[in-house]
Amino acid sequence: MNRAVLAVLAAAISVFAFPPFGPGWLIALGVALFLTALRKSEGRGQGAVLGAIYGLGFFTGLMWWMSKLGIIALVPLVLVQAAYFAIYGMWLGGHRDAPPLTWFSFAVGGWGVMELVRYHFPIGGLEWGAAGYALSDAYWSRAPALTIGTSGLTVVVVMVGALAALAAAGDLTWRSFIPIFTALVVIGTTIGVNHYYWEITTDGDEPNRIIIVQGSTPCPYERCPPNERLRTFEQHLELTRAIEATGDIGLVVWSESSTGSTNADPVLNPEVGEAIGAEARRLGAWILVGTDRALDDEEWVNANVVFNPDGEIVGEYRKQHPVPFGEYIPLRPLFEWIPALDAVPRDMVPGEGPVVFQTDDGVLGSVISFEGGFSRYARAHRIEGAHTIVVATNEGSYETTPASDQFIGMTRMRATELAVPVVHAAVTGKSVFIDELGNLSDETGFATVELLEGSYRFTAKPSLYARYGDVLMWLAAAVAVVAWVQRRLLVGSPESTRFEEAENVGGAGKPAP
Repeated sequence: MNRAVLAVLAAAISVFAFPPFGPGWLIALGVALFLTALRKSEGRGQGAVLGAIYGLGFFTGLMWWMSKLGIIALVPLVLVQAAYFAIYGMWLGGHRDAPPLTWFSFAVGGWGVMELVRYHFPIGGLEWGAAGYALSDAYWSRAPALTIGTSGLTVVVVMVGALAALAAAGDLTWRSFIPIFTALVVIGTTIGVNHYYWEITTDGDEPNRIIIVQGSTPCPYERCPPNERLRTFEQHLELTRAIEATGDIGLVVWSESSTGSTNADPVLNPEVGEAIGAEARRLGAWILVGTDRALDDEEWVNANVVFNPDGEIVGEYRKQHPVPFGEYIPLRPLFEWIPALDAVPRDMVPGEGPVVFQTDDGVLGSVISFEGGFSRYARAHRIEGAHTIVVATNEGSYETTPASDQFIGMTRMRATELAVPVVHAAVTGKSVFIDELGNLSDETGFATVELLEGSYRFTAKPSLYARYGDVLMWLAAAVAVVAWVQRRLLVGSPESTRFEEAENVGGAGKPAP
């Protein structure tokens, strides 16, 4: 099959691995086809083209809903993300003639390097589309994240894909298969042993009741000034007042943007704060609400404000990772010529670090919207002692597109890799409870006004991933670097020739360049 066709097919299959489609294991097939195309490439140039084809097709198909903000939002995002895969393709295409084991190390480790950089750069990075997130749909596939995290699952997917690519190209020799198979067995054994000895422990014998208040807005998916935010607050308040005070409610959660602006911010407007505080006292519960607050004509903050059962504001968590071109304009003077960016007149000021709250039942942590798609922010709260994580989000800009299902898939991985319950609260839906094993409760609908009740136990024992982070991805990257250095040092030497001849015994391996 033509290499370019393989790359297109690989991108399409990879897209359909993610929610709301699936099954998630399709991602391994998509990656395998892409790597097969690269194994058969004819050099760096063709590798770069194949990588660009895959990246453009994959990210356009996966994140087309960004076009709801305008083509100006989608095109630069896709181009930047595709550039990573073009560079990766160029790298792997340049090593097309490497012996199987060396090529396998380059394929897996090179992908790891690409992802580690992509997660942070440019302007804060992006984890959306990482292969491990496709595996959120089944417990058997997401459970290993407890040990190796979503990043580790991505490494395993690429290992399987690279192994399949070598087999498809007829380059898999017994000498190269043994160490690859051994590595997979070691990873699998570590995951299995960790699951056997890891037990979820809880604080208290009874589960805690928790309620998500999805109050929606007076005009879902569009702007309706004046007083849109005040009316949104009033809808959430009215719905909260419908909750029966039974004395056993631990936490009530309002979403991102459920309060805010000048007239509906619980900090700036005492009447709003008192109304929410009165409900906290009536219910005897902690209440978390989302707000945005202007600091001046140029800056604002996005925060989760927390009330204790006495109705007092005990603090707030400020979002650390603003959405580029959505919540702030990087290098604003360079982009003032784009009319669409007039919709972002102020720049969000990032918060500083995680903030946790000691409630009556345990330690509460929270992240806001876009941050839920990054392991590092929720993990920082877990390290600070959080026993449960609230993901407060809006997502109204993306209407009823797959964005919501994809994001829930990502927060499922947050729950599993950190072994914590996650409360996923969206202003216009979908909202859902996720237990520490990644299982979903019933979901709310889109743009509905409803209460969602669930129960949860605070988990006390952190997962291995929570403790050690992206170890497997860093290890894969390190192995690739070592293999590259060794290859550079030995190239043309008798030792290199004997090594590559040994690897190619019994297979259709390719000669060294």
